[in-house]
Amino acid sequence: MRVSVLGLGYVGCVSAACLAGLGHEVIGVDVNQVKVDLVNDGKAPVVEERIGELVTEAVAAGTLRATGDVREAILNSDVSLVCVGTPSEPNGSLCTTYLERVTEQIGAALADRGAGSGRHTVVFRSTMLPGTCLNLLIPILEKYVGGTAGVEFGVAVNPEFLREGTSVRDFFDPPKTVIGELEPVSGDAVAALYDGLPGEVFRVPVPTAEAIKYADNAFHGLKIGFANELGAVCQALGVDSHQVMDVFLADRKLNISPAYLRPGFAFGGSCLPKDLRSLVHAAKRADVSVPILSHVLPSNSDHLQRAVELVERTGKRRAGLFGLSFKPGTDDLRESPLVELAERLFGKGYDLRIYDANVSLSRLLGANREYIETRLPHLAQLLAGSVEEVLEHAEVCLVGTSDPAVLSALPHGESPVIVDLIHLPDAEARRAEPGYVGLAW
Repeated sequence: MRVSVLGLGYVGCVSAACLAGLGHEVIGVDVNQVKVDLVNDGKAPVVEERIGELVTEAVAAGTLRATGDVREAILNSDVSLVCVGTPSEPNGSLCTTYLERVTEQIGAALADRGAGSGRHTVVFRSTMLPGTCLNLLIPILEKYVGGTAGVEFGVAVNPEFLREGTSVRDFFDPPKTVIGELEPVSGDAVAALYDGLPGEVFRVPVPTAEAIKYADNAFHGLKIGFANELGAVCQALGVDSHQVMDVFLADRKLNISPAYLRPGFAFGGSCLPKDLRSLVHAAKRADVSVPILSHVLPSNSDHLQRAVELVERTGKRRAGLFGLSFKPGTDDLRESPLVELAERLFGKGYDLRIYDANVSLSRLLGANREYIETRLPHLAQLLAGSVEEVLEHAEVCLVGTSDPAVLSALPHGESPVIVDLIHLPDAEARRAEPGYVGLAW
């Protein structure tokens, strides 16, 4: 199939490269010319396992190219996947500005495409609240096209379930495929994109598909907060929280999944915090009380503060932080709890050095760069070039990554103090040593 992918961030870049890998003819679209040029040079604009080789192979094979021209992409494709960002507004509501803008551009291009070019299906992959597609985006398309959705052109919602760091694997081996179809023909076009991939396919109404993404992310956020609070309570009572969770997770009969249910550091990233905020905001507007959901983010913030307090208790001022991106194996800094932790420590006057192998100030693009310039503008002077540089500087080291180079270099003993944010592989042995502190175990 001929496919255009609008937005070359994490979701868009992975979707474009993987669809090209399946044999589709893909055109990536982005307003950032740097990303467009990188893709056309056979390079991925994001750090992600396997994405680099996929982009290189697809561009070389002629199945993937990129452009900044939405009209050109729509005129030369039969299906378009919208993967632009839907960030949070200051009040927690969902920002649909980018969605609306690209929808207008798609509509204008479809009007030029003409009926003789065949039916085009617009597929929204961006996360959006139920009702956004039917009540906001379809009216925009119909206005610009001058036709009826489901007749002159197709519309569908196809949420992604890609975890950063393993998104390529998740694409080719998905937990499920959800297709919110305006009518069956639109759903058929989406289903054909993923023909041959494993996993159950759910073809549901459009609002249901929009809601499923929020159900997943809200539950993921709830699971992480639950485990961390329980871990902190167990620590205070002198109980091994991981032993408790091992027994808890052995019960699979009540639909409990082991995913995320390990005491660790605070959650973050571009999805969970944003989607929880917008879901709670939507509930409030509808006068629906959601006390558990509304307290997940405050609980997460409190858990992050525990790490700050552990550093404060050491009485030491030279600190090192291993890890900065919200998840190992990526360079995504948006709403990373480690960025928030660094900001709090720096604000309290700690002499801080940070090492993350995937984060380089010169490589940061788009939302990543804007976010770090807003939240941690002094990042350049805090970044260290090696693990050893941090260890030589720090009296207390916070470990927020499972990078093998970091784990193998961590010393044993009283100095520096090791504050474990991730439950290190040798945490059980280290707990008996002086200078080791677990966040919630």
